[in-house]
Amino acid sequence: MTRENENPGTEDTVNEADESEIEVGPSKSWAAGVPGVYHSLKPAVEQMGVTRTAKTLLALNQKDGFDCPSCAWPDPDHRKTFEFCENGAKAVTWEATPVVIGSDFWAEHPISDLLTRSEYWLGMQGRLTEPVYKSASDDQYHPVSWERAFRIIADKLNSLDSPNEAAFYTSGRTSNEAAFAYQLFVRAFGTNNLPDCSNMCHESSGWAMGQTIGVGKATITYDDFGKADLIIVMGQNPGTNHPRMLTALEEAKDNGAQIVAVNPMQEAGLQRYKNPQRVKGIIGRGTKLADQFLKIRLGGDMALLQALSKRVLDAEAKAPGTVLDHDFLERHCQGLDALRDHLARLDDTAVLEATGLRASEIDELADRYLRADRVIITWAMGLTQQKKAVPTIKEIINLLLLRGNIGKPGAGASPIRGHSNVQGDRTMGIWEQMPPAFLDAIEREFGFGPPREHGLDAVQTIKGMRDGAIKVFLAVGGNLVAAISDTTAAEAAFSAAEMTVQISTKLNRSHAVVGREALILPTMGRTEIDRQASGEQFVSVEDTVCAVHPSWGKVEPVSPTLLSEVAIISRLASATLGDRVAVDWAGFERDYNLIRDHLSRVVDGCDGYNEKIRREGGFVLPNGPRDSRTFHTPTGKAMLTVNDLESIERPAGTLILQTLRSHDQFNTTIYGHNDRYRGVKGGRHVVFVSPEDLAELGLADGQRVDVHTVSNDGVDRVLRGFRVVSYETARGCAAAYYPEANVLVPLDHVAEGSNTPVSKAVIVRLDPVSADRDEIAEDVFSASGS
Repeated sequence: MTRENENPGTEDTVNEADESEIEVGPSKSWAAGVPGVYHSLKPAVEQMGVTRTAKTLLALNQKDGFDCPSCAWPDPDHRKTFEFCENGAKAVTWEATPVVIGSDFWAEHPISDLLTRSEYWLGMQGRLTEPVYKSASDDQYHPVSWERAFRIIADKLNSLDSPNEAAFYTSGRTSNEAAFAYQLFVRAFGTNNLPDCSNMCHESSGWAMGQTIGVGKATITYDDFGKADLIIVMGQNPGTNHPRMLTALEEAKDNGAQIVAVNPMQEAGLQRYKNPQRVKGIIGRGTKLADQFLKIRLGGDMALLQALSKRVLDAEAKAPGTVLDHDFLERHCQGLDALRDHLARLDDTAVLEATGLRASEIDELADRYLRADRVIITWAMGLTQQKKAVPTIKEIINLLLLRGNIGKPGAGASPIRGHSNVQGDRTMGIWEQMPPAFLDAIEREFGFGPPREHGLDAVQTIKGMRDGAIKVFLAVGGNLVAAISDTTAAEAAFSAAEMTVQISTKLNRSHAVVGREALILPTMGRTEIDRQASGEQFVSVEDTVCAVHPSWGKVEPVSPTLLSEVAIISRLASATLGDRVAVDWAGFERDYNLIRDHLSRVVDGCDGYNEKIRREGGFVLPNGPRDSRTFHTPTGKAMLTVNDLESIERPAGTLILQTLRSHDQFNTTIYGHNDRYRGVKGGRHVVFVSPEDLAELGLADGQRVDVHTVSNDGVDRVLRGFRVVSYETARGCAAAYYPEANVLVPLDHVAEGSNTPVSKAVIVRLDPVSADRDEIAEDVFSASGS
């Protein structure tokens, strides 16, 4: 059905929120429960109907079903009937809606109109079903045939002076099969310009872990959570970003584990969990999760970790041979003496200033760590999007190594990936810096020499478009223009490109901010049955703990005109490359087994892929640190590292701001305008500040302010007329939703080493809006509904 013919009972859901009517109530102290079930099923039934809802949600994350298109949380061996969470259900509803965009939509909504629309409005228009093209002389898209769309793109790519004038982006929703075919096409075309969403999230984890233990992935399995004595959760909000993690944490608590949360903001999912599949989660108080909550100052994690390691070393000095795992350290590690010498000079006063914590709080956590035999430290973007993200994560590795907490049951390092297959995409070769061994394997398997020069990451790609070096941008999924930092600069860069191409399921901001020429290629979703010439196909994905499993679509595609990602990539490669390389692109589309046969001989650890992926539940990729305490570093040992502490300087009258999600969104996809856990209803233009900081700054809860970035580059980056929300957060810190707040993050504000945008440490100033301007702003909000 098209949006015009949709059930009128849900029509009001496409309206914009009136930001002048924001309501703010108390934040929640628990997550999930009956409200989670209600908010999962209500939109699903309204938008998909009962039958389509049952077919999708009952198959979600099941062994014979499809992988959730939302987060990358792993699946347990023994699945429940309802193996999904609220945000997973929302993601499925968003993708599997039967509402489609009709051909007349494009005439009614030129680019100039799409630019005025919000992310929410764009997504609510329905599924894309036909290729569309905007020429350089036009302001609107026009439907075109698939054949013409591929020819337009191929001709443009082949007209470039160098393959390096194109960049090929990938989002984490892309399957392993599509990702392998995509990187093969790009490298056969002649470039390593393969930026991806990992550049903006866990790139710092990969760099830090790769340099210290030889692998940039988690060193645990799902079952390790249930075996741990202590789980330290740092810089993440599982209640919103990966809610199924709460079940694993609850199971760990049932088995006697302690949990410590380290986060600047009090979050419901870090406090208490009401499991809707347990009686006590429905009519009881649920399960208390955090035994200790450290409300740390933004950027203070590195100081905390160094202080903990110093306390471990001090305890060993007082009782030699009883604290450190000397056998593990001597056999498998190096760098202990240098680390001990470095931490002996750690300034305790500087630690307290950097963290905003009391010494007694750090002592308590150190005591918990010393009493635990099996420890997991898990983290997400709260750590990876800091300037010192790479050394901060190296400090996590230091702390774990000191007591042998890598390579044993119930212990290890656990970066939690946010998107469903972002880790699998990297395994399949989606990286601008793939190692020579991978490129050698490509050459052996396909008979052509892939380029060896490193390509561009996401930030470098934006700069390349800005400077005219990147003329064509092609993306499989995602919404880079909204997801990347420095929105104004990013939009100017996209507009400067000669051609932008998006392979997508639904509209987003990247379809409105376009190059001189632009195309949208509609693709099937993971929920949909994929039939090719050889029969029904499945794809595979890798979760955050290296488990690879198949994913089968369960509902009919919303339109017969849709192509799968594999089909689109294969046809585009064929149209562009012709017979330049001996790759059977048509065979890739016809039978995905052919892709898996090839990748089994190219990708390390994937031998026998077609056989292994058909095992019940799939298989787990090898992981040296986890499996055998082997470390693929230059020395063959895990590296204890020395990292210089650097605190964030906060001038008087300023705050350190982080960007974050609301509970009603996934990445840049906005499902609605409410943030149930934080008590915000009907809007997103808010900034969270502690009551103590509000008093110090002379501001009041509910007041309107302009949020300005404090930087030295002469650019005035500002969010105007945001409502202040008094919230329980660390002193000196603030928070606002992305993608709206991305405008505040300078493009050059990146993590050292990984080049990840530093979205968790932006110095800002809050300027009160005058009463007259505030009244005018509210009138504008009411009139525009924006």
